[in-house]
Amino acid sequence: MTQRAKDGLTRRAYLAGAAALPLASGAARASAQPSDPAPGLPSAFPDLTEFPGIEGSYLNSGSVHPVSQGARRAVETYLASRGMNGEGGDYSIGRLRGSVLQRYADLINAEASEVAYITSTSAGEQMAVNCLGLPRRGGRIVTDVLHFFGSFHLYNELEAAGMEVVIIPMRDNRIYLEDMAAAMTPDTRLVSISAISTINGFQHDLAAVAEMAHAHGAHVYVDAVHAVGSVPVDVKASGIDFMANSSFKWMMGDMGLGFMYVRGDLIGQLERPQAGYQQLASFASHAYPYDPPGDEPFETGARDDATGLFAMGTYSNTGVAHLDWSLDYLAGRGIANIQAWRQPLIEKARREMPRLGFEPLTPEDSTGPLIAWARENARADLYERLNAAGVHVSLSRHRLRISPSVFNSEADIDRVLEALS
Repeated sequence: MTQRAKDGLTRRAYLAGAAALPLASGAARASAQPSDPAPGLPSAFPDLTEFPGIEGSYLNSGSVHPVSQGARRAVETYLASRGMNGEGGDYSIGRLRGSVLQRYADLINAEASEVAYITSTSAGEQMAVNCLGLPRRGGRIVTDVLHFFGSFHLYNELEAAGMEVVIIPMRDNRIYLEDMAAAMTPDTRLVSISAISTINGFQHDLAAVAEMAHAHGAHVYVDAVHAVGSVPVDVKASGIDFMANSSFKWMMGDMGLGFMYVRGDLIGQLERPQAGYQQLASFASHAYPYDPPGDEPFETGARDDATGLFAMGTYSNTGVAHLDWSLDYLAGRGIANIQAWRQPLIEKARREMPRLGFEPLTPEDSTGPLIAWARENARADLYERLNAAGVHVSLSRHRLRISPSVFNSEADIDRVLEALS
């Protein structure tokens, strides 16, 4: 794949122009900054009521978030309804599906008609590619090295099918707007990025990226798996076209259920990437006894919203039950308040880890839930030591990443530092 980079904005100029949060612009950005915690709220953190009994110091919610007590109860209620013995009372998963979808839309400042259930973030990215008619239409795709590493197999396949794929390298642990601008051309079809990088927590200024992409006639897809639930998200303010995220990280849900967002005014212009019965708005049969006569055995009509474009077949009802609890929890705690509680923990780790020989990977202006460092042979050298100390972080071959959540405290950071000293 092609890689392009040009010297451009200085760090100072970039920091002066970029927003602290990735999915807002102008006044919306300012209102999305972490707010002062509500009266009495700091005493709710760390939240050991909903997350009791976590062994050791679990600082890896960016991989898989622990299941809360509330979500367990919600799933048990759903499972009782599946017993078919009346124990579930008047529980209705059908009504709950619509309620959860609406609350997700509210969380990201979208309309319910602009969001649909999907199985995973990766499924959403594939759908964004397909509904734009790629690779058949040809042209260029722009992405960067801080995008989700699992997506590069997709872009290798698209390149093999004739697309031109440009992967922008990082400089100073970030992706510079000027480098992205240099990579965009009139034949750019898609710009695909992560709102918050799973590699190092870098945050894109999505409003700026969308403005550049749209000026070249391109669409923007965003992997928001590390943004939704961890930082305030506003898809309207950002101007992005597509966004997907799974629910088992910062939404405190489970695997097998996620969401796809598409800008409402695009829905009628896009190709349906696949067909599934969850898309149906109408169905008529002319094939069975007592059916009315018709020219065709079956007549079908799709909905004219995101569900009609992206939905397929069955999806995780236990995932819906998880989110019935967690969406209320996140709204009650306040995303900006969670972010404000978390940031001092990350800042302490940012100050102390370099003293232990770890090379910073996360930009200093990051306000997301992740912070990472480079260390040669990190996994081989550190796994046993951290495991023996009861410390759980994300370790890859040459990288260590910490991702605290609502149940963590400064004591957990101290425990990591002690284990690594």
